[in-house]
Amino acid sequence: MSSNRLAVQATNHCLTGCGIGEVLGMVLATSWGWGDVASVALAVVLAFFFGYLLTLIPLLRAGTALGAAVGIALVADTLSIVTMEVVDNAVLLLWPGAMDAYLDDALFWISLGIALAVAWGPTFLVNRALIRRGKGHARAHAAHGH
Repeated sequence: MSSNRLAVQATNHCLTGCGIGEVLGMVLATSWGWGDVASVALAVVLAFFFGYLLTLIPLLRAGTALGAAVGIALVADTLSIVTMEVVDNAVLLLWPGAMDAYLDDALFWISLGIALAVAWGPTFLVNRALIRRGKGHARAHAAHGH
């Protein structure tokens, strides 16, 4: 498989995990009335949790030992998730009104969706660079038999 194709898959994988965590974190923090720092912190923690979880599940199902699976997930996903979260949250923090929008406001959902979409590009570049070096998601991909 080409490095570009594998990077697209890795980035979509990252977007899924980060998206679940980011959306859930922002929805919860907004509904609880939390401020910007707490909202971003919760969203980032949940993005890492779900990002790693989506890598761990197939590795564990393939029979990889938990310790090895955790190591693979950390190596495969950390830089990708960091990139996705830095870009995504920077867009949200810089977008006027985005962090003040409530759940029933279209701006909340539009800014969140666009921020994740914008973060896809830089995350793809990071994943492609890692894959070309035999690192990142290429290791997780190989570890669960693809």
